[in-house]
Amino acid sequence: MVLVRIPVFGYKRFLLGECMRDTSDPTAPVCSHDEWSPLQEVIVGTVQGAMYPECGPILAANGEPDWLWHFQGEFMEEDVIEQADEQLSHFVELLENHDVVVKRPDPLPLNQPYSTPYWSSKSSWNTANPRDLFLIVGDDIIECASPMRHRHFESLAYKRLMTGYFRRGAKLSSAPRPALREPLYDWSFMATPEQEAESKDSKTLPDGAVHRYPITEAEPVFEAADFVRCGTDLFVTKSIVTNDLGIEWVRRHLPDGYEVHEIHTRCSAPCHIDTTFLPLRPGLAVVNPDWVKELPEALSSWTLIEAPEPTYHDASPMAHPYFTSQWLSMNVFSLDDKHVFVDAQQKNLMAAFREHGLVPIPVPFDYVGMFGGSFHCVTLDVRRQGPLGTYR
Repeated sequence: MVLVRIPVFGYKRFLLGECMRDTSDPTAPVCSHDEWSPLQEVIVGTVQGAMYPECGPILAANGEPDWLWHFQGEFMEEDVIEQADEQLSHFVELLENHDVVVKRPDPLPLNQPYSTPYWSSKSSWNTANPRDLFLIVGDDIIECASPMRHRHFESLAYKRLMTGYFRRGAKLSSAPRPALREPLYDWSFMATPEQEAESKDSKTLPDGAVHRYPITEAEPVFEAADFVRCGTDLFVTKSIVTNDLGIEWVRRHLPDGYEVHEIHTRCSAPCHIDTTFLPLRPGLAVVNPDWVKELPEALSSWTLIEAPEPTYHDASPMAHPYFTSQWLSMNVFSLDDKHVFVDAQQKNLMAAFREHGLVPIPVPFDYVGMFGGSFHCVTLDVRRQGPLGTYR
């Protein structure tokens, strides 16, 4: 499959307005319209106190490893946490060296069991990935409705930060908190370790195959990392954590003038769009050549970089990833429309970026991947210096 590259000068850009406050004002609390404008403030997650998540249909659909059946609800190993924390700290230092304000979540007792009237969970998971829980559109911080029971209270780690932004003038919105009752899940995805080991050979659907999802349409659920922002256009993938009702909730919640476009993926267990499609600057995006066959009309004038095969070292923890795929290699994060943070092992990807005028900033980040994400996942860009526009 070959994706057609269309020259970057083909896109149209229309400025449609600013946030409620001038983005050049350093007191503006929240203003972020896209994935590439110059970064001013960001929330970066933490791996401290991380747990092994509880088994369930969603992680089973994603190919949960055998050991998870035995270690669910236990703390992750301290040496793994230390190495991931060291990589995150180095990343934070680089951001601060570029004059970016960095905020971190508060500690959360992730090891505490909890329950609702309908179900219980052995523990929470981690607070490494704020992108999963919050979608920022302009000056509106939208809290998502995750279908993962072990993430039900994860957003509490960010409440102090979000309240602070609200006090300074930002908007706070929240999708209806989901009940997460039994009918939301397809329990046939639960398998014994032996069955699971036999069924997780490939993450790419064969031609003609139809997706099966571990969640139903019983209520609106979504994780914010299934969306990316290009000004007035948002792009989304339906996934193992985002259903049609969740996408429709976001579509109806957004102000007039915004459009939500679905990108269809061949990933057999899609989870978050940033290993499928990720904008880098107006008119330029990186796409997963294994999983993307076509893109919405709104992207017809964009130049597309096909992500090369991941190049993790054999000794890297990402050589055999736990909760995601090696395509975290393309899960990058833009400092601005020229500079991009990239995993230091991804030499081929960095070369492809240079061919398109981007400057990669290599950072060791493979141990962070053990906690479910990479650069784009562990960040929530609260403020970027750029107006709202349309890029087609």
